[in-house]
Amino acid sequence: MIKIQAVTQRFAGSNGPVDAVRNVDLTINKGEIFGIIGRSGAGKSTLVRTLNLLNRPTSGKIIVDGKDLTALNAPELRAARREIGMIFQHFNLLSSRTVYDNIALPLELSGLSKTEISKKVTPLLELVGLTALKDRYPAHISGGQKQRVGIARALANAPKVLLSDEATSALDPETTRSILELLRKINQELGLTIVLITHQMEVIKMICDRMAVMEAGKVIESGQVIDIFRSPKHPVTRAMIGDVIAQDLPAGVLQRLRTRLARSDVTGGTDHLFRLAFTGDSVDQPLLSEVVRKFNLDFSILHGQIDEIQGQAFGSLAILANGSSDNIAAAMTYLSAQGVTVEELNHVI
Repeated sequence: MIKIQAVTQRFAGSNGPVDAVRNVDLTINKGEIFGIIGRSGAGKSTLVRTLNLLNRPTSGKIIVDGKDLTALNAPELRAARREIGMIFQHFNLLSSRTVYDNIALPLELSGLSKTEISKKVTPLLELVGLTALKDRYPAHISGGQKQRVGIARALANAPKVLLSDEATSALDPETTRSILELLRKINQELGLTIVLITHQMEVIKMICDRMAVMEAGKVIESGQVIDIFRSPKHPVTRAMIGDVIAQDLPAGVLQRLRTRLARSDVTGGTDHLFRLAFTGDSVDQPLLSEVVRKFNLDFSILHGQIDEIQGQAFGSLAILANGSSDNIAAAMTYLSAQGVTVEELNHVI
């Protein structure tokens, strides 16, 4: 559906040119919810604005539904943009227009009659749950309701793609969940491809099918959300996942481990620290008790949690394994064969 090919976005800076986006390549599949995450200044919002050429890339191609937007003339680009809706962090509603009229605005600009507009706006009001509020003005509705107006307005021209630029970052957690549930509903019922920009890993975890992580204008990691949560490759990704699923051991646990492992080094002990990531069926299996019996080991569970990502169970445990080195190695090989991601952590102590 969307191909981003070698896209660079360069701006003039006080000390010379600045590349806000640097040679990015991404493919976003039809009908999926694709998340792009990064800290402030990572380049994610700049990148999403190239997808409808609000920012024309300095180099590279943006291909949407088979059309290279960078090669279109002005009338062709206007037509292509009607197939790409966008919602914003601060709603961008017109205060002088009602909920109904804000949603109707792009249809009015397209030259539709009042009857045609009503046929499109009425079901959109129902879709986003605002039928009863259609005559209210933005000043008299909540932030979550304003964002629902923004979503309905973005859907008015029946786009194939919906871009969401930090659309929930100004909302409280409960309202955020309701908006994300609405976006998932829209994705499923309308078959819409959604590109979601956020700095919140919790948002990615709740709604996205695949994701890309950006840092300093580059994509540093991308893939299925569950795979990246299970085995993040980049320190930035690991740190951001740690915001929602603990990756680092608490300070008190670390201090006790340092003392124990130092004593083990002196006495010739065989303590090994591991992080185990379980997904799918492996979460529900008694694998740890099986491994303890099978390989004659002792396990101490130091830290962990079980969560859910896109309906799939995900568990992360930090354990201290004690036993012969050969048995520990065999046990970890066995766990890996059962679909458990195994990472030795002795180096972090």
